[in-house]
Amino acid sequence: MNTAVKQKAVATWLALLGGVFGLHRFYLHGFKDRWAWLFPLPTLLGLVGLQRMNALGQDDRLAWVLLPLLGISLVAALLGGIVYGLMPDERWNARFNAGRAAELGGWGAIIGVILCVFIGGTALMATIAFSAQRYFEAQIDQ
Repeated sequence: MNTAVKQKAVATWLALLGGVFGLHRFYLHGFKDRWAWLFPLPTLLGLVGLQRMNALGQDDRLAWVLLPLLGISLVAALLGGIVYGLMPDERWNARFNAGRAAELGGWGAIIGVILCVFIGGTALMATIAFSAQRYFEAQIDQ
């Protein structure tokens, strides 16, 4: 069992900066965490979609399918950052620090949550708008 103290602020910032690759989950649960391993594939597929759209333009249908995966991965990671940053200290310590009391660094987690909300909300709106626009354009072209 890992005895290192897990900090809320670190988990929140890992979700913000590297959550699309599951870094926050690896930090909290280790490399055996199955959910953490689900993050890299859709992220990389979404990045392929972004590259295809930049290279081939907006009419590339494969990019239409792949690009929202990046947005979904980003939103899921940032939602995790919000949940971790807002979790009460007692519950955090019971879940991640084996019940030991630990200093968790309040303002670092709060600033991370604010950024997660801002960036996550923007990414969610952009993903929905992009997907809806592509769907309706495809309906018109038929």
